[in-house]
Amino acid sequence: DDVEKEVAEQVENYLNSGKEVVKTSETKKNVPVTVYAESTPNPKVMKFVANKKLVINTTEYKNIDEAKDSPLAQKLFHFPFVSEIFFDENYVSITKYDIAEWEEIVMEIREFIRNYIQEGNEVISAESSSAKPKQTQSSAPETENLDDTSKQIVAILDEYIKPAVASDGGNIMFNSYDPETKNVSVVLQGACSGCPSSTFTLKNGIETMLKDMLHGKVNSVEAING
Repeated sequence: DDVEKEVAEQVENYLNSGKEVVKTSETKKNVPVTVYAESTPNPKVMKFVANKKLVINTTEYKNIDEAKDSPLAQKLFHFPFVSEIFFDENYVSITKYDIAEWEEIVMEIREFIRNYIQEGNEVISAESSSAKPKQTQSSAPETENLDDTSKQIVAILDEYIKPAVASDGGNIMFNSYDPETKNVSVVLQGACSGCPSSTFTLKNGIETMLKDMLHGKVNSVEAING
């Protein structure tokens, strides 16, 4: 009984104080942002994953001059150890120079990205978002101009290869197909670019799948770093 009386008094005092009983929508605007770091097959690349969507289209920056449309990328390039930046969906993959080890810098970058997003800053500028993106979600920007075999290759890359590559913090794009040599050329971005395991993955995974699914139309796959 004593406990009930005490609780009742506390509730009554709170109500009499005029404070909000239910918080309004204004107090819910700042949803806590979480960012976690995830290693990739490429030792030079770390993937920083947020609990919210960051970009509409995949975008890659090789240097600060290319990052004019991304305020976040520009700020990240000010870190002396940041070499390249890749955005996709809800994460950013960062390639580092060899001047620092990940265990020395990962917390600093993670906190910087989290605070930047939490403060409501732009990842990609609004003007750029409405313009034609540098890279589209498809493995080939203009599939309508491709031959039938190339369209099939793009479809296979998008459905089977791209999701697996994205989970490792990278991206793969169709570049070209030569019907004479039956050679497929693809562009690797993010964690895949320059990755020691990329060549092995291509030869054993992508090439085998394309050969199996497109009987007699593909002989080899070669990669170009984006």
